[in-house]
Amino acid sequence: MICAEDEDDPFPVDDDCLSTETFSQETVYRLMGEELRIEQLFGANLGVAAPVWEAALHLCCYFEDQSVEFRGRRVIELGAGTGVVGILAARLGAEVTVTDLPLALPQLQANVSANVPPAGWPSAPPAVLPLCWGEDHLAFPSDWDLVLCADIVYLPETYPLLVETLAHLCKNGAVVYLSSKMRREHRTQSFYEEHLRSRFDVELVLRDDNQNNNIYFTRGRPRPVR
Repeated sequence: MICAEDEDDPFPVDDDCLSTETFSQETVYRLMGEELRIEQLFGANLGVAAPVWEAALHLCCYFEDQSVEFRGRRVIELGAGTGVVGILAARLGAEVTVTDLPLALPQLQANVSANVPPAGWPSAPPAVLPLCWGEDHLAFPSDWDLVLCADIVYLPETYPLLVETLAHLCKNGAVVYLSSKMRREHRTQSFYEEHLRSRFDVELVLRDDNQNNNIYFTRGRPRPVR
């Protein structure tokens, strides 16, 4: 179940406002029995890292529908933005690392700090770390149980870097879930059909025609570079 306290559109009508003003919006989401307070800081610096994207909420709902177990699992989220997916996993007992570019980390850390459960984190508090795909991924281990990605496939120039990063993180057989709005102008489909399939066996597990959102799944070690 998803419940947002503020149903207003988080984006201003005038796109120029995103580059000239900074404003915040806090929304409450009820997901998998957890209540999360997520602040979105809109402004010139954060850009696409500011909002909670529908693809992230679709992924959380999928986890609930499939009764995905998080307790005791090691989880890393890429391009976490507001951190809603990773924070939910941590609230449900996972040992979580949430990552994004350095400019997004203050918002990410603020949301982690705002969502400490009343009894404390079931496992360790989520780690908030910078990760630039294809550059510093080798500083991260490869022994994850789950790799989570929500609406991070939208810049074609980053697709090879993302695949390289996923291949490193999944060397020991991690399961990957990717939720994406399928934007034709960003060639999102080509990421899954060409780039990701060059290294992984990929399965489409859920298609939402109304939201034009797909959720993909891959399990196991990546294939060698062709």
